[in-house]
Amino acid sequence: MDKFKNTRNRVRSGFGKVFVKKRTWISVAMTLGLTCAVLFGCKKNVGTPEDNAIVEDDGEERPEREGYLFAYCCVNSEDPYFQAVEKSIRVSLQKEDAELLVMDAKGDVALQSRQIQELIDERVDAVFLTPVDGGDVTEMLEALEAAQIPVVNLDIRVKEAGLVDAYVGSDNRNAGYACGEDLIVKCPDGGKILIMENPAISSLNERITGFERSIANKGFEVLARAQVSGDREAAKSQMKEFLEKYPQIDAVMCASDQIALGVLDAVKKSEREDFRIYSVGGSPQIKAEIAKEDSVMCGTGAQSPIKVGEAAVEACMAVLKGEEHQSEVLAETVFINRENVELYGTNGWQ
Repeated sequence: MDKFKNTRNRVRSGFGKVFVKKRTWISVAMTLGLTCAVLFGCKKNVGTPEDNAIVEDDGEERPEREGYLFAYCCVNSEDPYFQAVEKSIRVSLQKEDAELLVMDAKGDVALQSRQIQELIDERVDAVFLTPVDGGDVTEMLEALEAAQIPVVNLDIRVKEAGLVDAYVGSDNRNAGYACGEDLIVKCPDGGKILIMENPAISSLNERITGFERSIANKGFEVLARAQVSGDREAAKSQMKEFLEKYPQIDAVMCASDQIALGVLDAVKKSEREDFRIYSVGGSPQIKAEIAKEDSVMCGTGAQSPIKVGEAAVEACMAVLKGEEHQSEVLAETVFINRENVELYGTNGWQ
């Protein structure tokens, strides 16, 4: 644990006082003074550079912290899911002597890199990281490792898993798979579907992979796929084009709730209600849509940001205390539709 605590050892020198009679010791004092002057004036470095190491101080006085200082490096703090994860982390840290800094990368790789460097300079004790891009963050992970700062990777997987101490996320494949299973029940003879995805983000890609595995060889035809980067407006614009192009659509699979909300925006303006929409997330907004009897929103593979935040803190504390911990934790996902949405409620996350 000591190697992770950001404390600075300081050497303090003290000067004692010796009172002597001036006349009795004046000659001795002069002799000692001359001797010291010769010795210190003629001192030379010998041996290796390590033998003559010079300790430099950056001149900044940093008071020693009483508790832990953690940081949550988030890909986008405006996303309701990541807001819920942050809240869960904060609540879980209440039982620990800890503070939490939050860095919002706003989807910008370069900004996130600068923020991580700031955290290294701040000497935080650990970092909860949801990267903008799992591959582009490698250099900063190496810097964190060199600074002996543990990293718990959340939701979006980093490319170099060996550079993080633990991964905590949702069972995304199961969430997508459950959507496909429900679609098979609703459309036993198959049908024509649209897929709204973002392959660049590992967690979203896993959801679509799970969905496609469940409907494989079940009579479904993929009319088109659209890469919408998880953006609501982009999804709305793309769905508008699809509605004009395809007269028959049986279902739309969305990689996230934000994408599904964009699709719903387009659908409501078109007044078409001849298909079903699925997503992964389980946000309050989507559950409220599912609860409406006349909504085309059919179901969602629901995550639990509350459990993800709790598991992240548990893993982080185990790392700091040198205790055994799982290198990967996948929080359970559940399928929510109109039949069970009341059980989970529409006012918050599950």
